[in-house]
Amino acid sequence: MNAAPEALSGAFDRLFTSLSQVRESLAPQLTLHEVGTITNVATGIVKVSGLPGAGFDELLEFPGGVSGIAFNLDEDEIGVVLLGDYAHLQAGDEVRRTGRVMDVAVGEGLLGRVIDPLGRPLDGLGAVATSARLPVERPAVPIMERSPVTVPLQTGLKVVDALIPIGRGQRELIMGDRQTGKTAIALDTILNQRGKDVLCVYCAIGQRASAVAKGIAILREKGALEYTVVVVAEGNDPSGLTFIAPYAATSIAEYFMEQGRDVLIVYDDLTQHARAYRELSLLLRRPPGREAFPGDIFYIHSRLLERATHLCEERGGGSLTALPIIETEAQNISAYIPTNLISITDGQIYLSPSLFELGVLPAVDVGKSVSRVGGKAQRATYRAVAGDLKLAYAQFEELETFARFGARLDADTRKTIDHGQRIRACLKQAESAPVPVPAQIAVLLALTAGLFDPVALEKMTEAQLAVQAAAANIPAEITALFESDKKLRDEDRETIIGIARQALGTFLPEEKPKADNKA
Repeated sequence: MNAAPEALSGAFDRLFTSLSQVRESLAPQLTLHEVGTITNVATGIVKVSGLPGAGFDELLEFPGGVSGIAFNLDEDEIGVVLLGDYAHLQAGDEVRRTGRVMDVAVGEGLLGRVIDPLGRPLDGLGAVATSARLPVERPAVPIMERSPVTVPLQTGLKVVDALIPIGRGQRELIMGDRQTGKTAIALDTILNQRGKDVLCVYCAIGQRASAVAKGIAILREKGALEYTVVVVAEGNDPSGLTFIAPYAATSIAEYFMEQGRDVLIVYDDLTQHARAYRELSLLLRRPPGREAFPGDIFYIHSRLLERATHLCEERGGGSLTALPIIETEAQNISAYIPTNLISITDGQIYLSPSLFELGVLPAVDVGKSVSRVGGKAQRATYRAVAGDLKLAYAQFEELETFARFGARLDADTRKTIDHGQRIRACLKQAESAPVPVPAQIAVLLALTAGLFDPVALEKMTEAQLAVQAAAANIPAEITALFESDKKLRDEDRETIIGIARQALGTFLPEEKPKADNKA
């Protein structure tokens, strides 16, 4: 009868002995933490004292899970930019060092997700699966580890692919006044990467929530969200989040680039980024310069865009193509921030309000747009087809200006103007409707061959759509040449022109029968 109590007593003895051994073997370790104190709270920034070991750009922790970045390191205090809701912070609160710089989670799980610059999901689809963390500020790839930009990045926009070609690894600025279609060009470029093994990162900086939601809806509707990461810092977010958004998005893009992938990143737009940095700098009492921007405003954009490149084969051969967007005011492209970015990037696409009002969409001003990589990132087929197109278009625009004065024009001038009007009509394109390469080649060849010249202007839209549809009949051996560096043979050109001529048959005016001169 006493066996059960004795067994229970033995179990307690063994448990007590084990606990005693664990207690004796436990050696408590003291961990040192530098703890500072908030001395002043302002709009989006705080001043902190008592952290003598803190470094520049170090991440600091505040009560309530709010983080901040050490921006100003003065003798007596630190100026910190906050990255979250700071309404509950007050003077006297504790601040802790983390010993690390600001970083962001990266990985394949980000594709198809909408996140903020801190990596938190905004799409309501639960936690984001990531595989690593990278600092948001990283040094650019050294020159010796880069390769020339030679492979084209097709945008699906005829005016860009033919006249202002963009290469993989290039930085092409998109600029223009507000409401001229800058974001539409960037989104169309993302849509056109479907099936081309190019990943995309769309970074919305300081945009209205409704505008961001509209862009995300277009990407989701067209099936482009599955290969795109959307990083959003809305207009009502703290300025610190707006400032780090493009750097965090670039680190996400670099993760894929370093795996040998081709990546496209869109910054929409860097005007808001510059304004956010100006706000933070003025609040931190940094000396203002031109237009109240701090002296290093050029550096914040140059160190960002310099990270876009084409890696050499030893580094995997990946590429990062950047499409920064900048907003001009009253068509002033010589303003401070636009000129800074023009000097940093490898060309610009300028959108004209005048063309936009005339209904020429996309409203690309070919005369003010340029690609400094140009034909080096364009297929031989495109160079052969669109070689003289820019010159012919420029001559047309110049003659069109004189024709408005009502001067009498000779036959050659009238012919040049009529041909230029067909060029402009062919370069028009609907939004969210990228045109594949074979269809572009067919339209451009028909244009240079003069097949559109007899077509009435009001029928040009239908005529070029007919040619685009007929491009599906181009033989496979010819379409294979479009993706190679081989030039089109004369018989190949004639085949494509024949297909286009057949498609345009119904749009050509009927020839009037000649009058009978017999008495």
